[in-house]
Amino acid sequence: MATAAIPNHTPRRDHGAAGRLAVDAQNLVEALGDAKTAKLVFGNHSEVPLPEPAFEVLVKVLKQLAKGKNVSVVPVDAEITTQQAADLLLVSRPFLIGLLDAGRIPFRKVGTKRRLLASDVLAYKAKDDKRRDACLDELAAEAQRLGLY
Repeated sequence: MATAAIPNHTPRRDHGAAGRLAVDAQNLVEALGDAKTAKLVFGNHSEVPLPEPAFEVLVKVLKQLAKGKNVSVVPVDAEITTQQAADLLLVSRPFLIGLLDAGRIPFRKVGTKRRLLASDVLAYKAKDDKRRDACLDELAAEAQRLGLY
């Protein structure tokens, strides 16, 4: 089952020792280069092999933790609520409902409640991020042409 490490945008108040450990761990993982496997060691216990997909999620989690963000790991085929989707997209729930009603993100109804696949929300987010980046590139190019930059 595929998973995604999703930044949880709840403000993190104290990075403290956990934040420093995450930065150290991220630096160690990055030093491994293209390594795609790892082993976990718990205290004096034997090593536990970590499969490649789990290693990739761990790297993503460490990167977010090193930035001081909280992280949630969600299976991409999981169904999420409209509030969870809105939180993931950093929009209000009413705005998200507008996207759903406009057909921009697929959903299904369970009784009166809407449910979305995390993968559909992430696909929308990636597409919207790409569109936003293109707009910013266009604005930057226009600013340069006008000598404003």
